[in-house]
Amino acid sequence: MKIKRQKHAKKTISFYKYNFCFREPFQILIDGTFCQAALKNKIQIKEQMPKYLMGEVQLCTTNCALKELETLAKDLYGAKLILQRFQIRKCKHTKDPVPASECLLSMLEETNPHHYFIATQDQELTKALKKIPGVPLIYIILNTMVLDKLSERTLKHAEAVQLGEIVNSSQQKSIQGLKEKEGLGKDGEEKRGKKRKRKSSNPNPLSCLKKKKKKPMPQQPKKTDGEKKKRNRKRRPAGGEKAAVGSNPTTA
Repeated sequence: MKIKRQKHAKKTISFYKYNFCFREPFQILIDGTFCQAALKNKIQIKEQMPKYLMGEVQLCTTNCALKELETLAKDLYGAKLILQRFQIRKCKHTKDPVPASECLLSMLEETNPHHYFIATQDQELTKALKKIPGVPLIYIILNTMVLDKLSERTLKHAEAVQLGEIVNSSQQKSIQGLKEKEGLGKDGEEKRGKKRKRKSSNPNPLSCLKKKKKKPMPQQPKKTDGEKKKRNRKRRPAGGEKAAVGSNPTTA
């Protein structure tokens, strides 16, 4: 029986992970009725809950649940001591406390965006929880903790998301992130199309320097007509004079 319960819990948790983006540590919202049942059946919530859910958990409650136990009979004093050990999540009823069932429902809102598990023995609260998609329900039966089967509302919601009829919270975040990367605002207008005004900046100090004046090239003196004529004269080859001297006959 224990192996079957473990397989059922593993299958159900994987469904919530895939379809509703549940991640560890799992947040378990607990009320006084669950603590009272655990006390009667000698169940150690802190030890057995992580083993049953096969992962890390954060056990938490609300101020309304604690104050509800304070106003009830002294028989629930032990349940109150257990509930006080858990983390307290802020609710909307700090000034005017409400019954625990009403407080837990307000924490879930319409789609359980914070991915809470609910641990309770309250039958009326259980009926209301099954109308909200994506809410895992834990209760105690026959001295054991049991993760309830998937509700019809949860199954229909998951099917609608797969068909694209509904966009869940994780998909909305990813779409919003893509819009920001592409430069699209909330109204669908492109931010890139808007021209940004350039800020008036000081001129470059190097551009303000005075340009250096170019030095005039030195003019070469004009050549006179006499120099031109001297350069134009062709020099006779030196070998020609020797040849002329060698051609005269020598005297005997």
